[in-house]
Amino acid sequence: MKYEIKGAPLPVVVCNLEAGESLKTERGAMSWMSGNMQMETNAGGGLGKMFSRAISGESIFQNVYTAQGGPGMIAFASSFPGNILAMEVTPQKPIIAQKSAFLASEMGVNMEIFFQKKLGAGFFGGEGFIMQKFTGNGIVFLEIDGSIVEYNLAPGETMIIDTGYLAVMDSTVSIDIQTVKGVGNVLFGGEGLFNTKLTGPGHVWLQTMPVPAVASSLSPYLIKSN
Repeated sequence: MKYEIKGAPLPVVVCNLEAGESLKTERGAMSWMSGNMQMETNAGGGLGKMFSRAISGESIFQNVYTAQGGPGMIAFASSFPGNILAMEVTPQKPIIAQKSAFLASEMGVNMEIFFQKKLGAGFFGGEGFIMQKFTGNGIVFLEIDGSIVEYNLAPGETMIIDTGYLAVMDSTVSIDIQTVKGVGNVLFGGEGLFNTKLTGPGHVWLQTMPVPAVASSLSPYLIKSN
């Protein structure tokens, strides 16, 4: 497979497949394709996989697109202004992504539920108790809200981030919560009660425009219907 990502801030990834090559996608992700691409909708591994996708923010079904009789082309567009990140997954390097990040992947990539090991991080850390873990071998395309900023954390190095700004991280990075100190800071600082704490080693990808933050900033301007 060859691919090209273009069109930011409303990006699309255009994938060119050899005959017989397949991609699996989130339901409704296809934007356009050549006439020889065949679609098959399935549960992607039975009830267990369906359950995993449902509670990690994806559809319970997935679509598999295969190039029939020759090379084929298929494109997947992002559902929100931002970026599409192509990540290479290997057995030695699984990755963890925000809920609903999955757009499409090669067939060798598996998506699993990732439960935060610490309940506090799940309930209060802003990233959700459930995230998506990608294992196996191949390329996975992920949706990122806004621009991408990357950091490499050394062993034991920490970073504090606000709710929702974590997009992707290496599986070696641990996540926890940190309470904002000081009553005045909590009440008047505008940052909430908790922040997310990341600890290395590993690489992290942060996003600059989380959907919840955008929704919160727009809500005062929306006309409420009675």
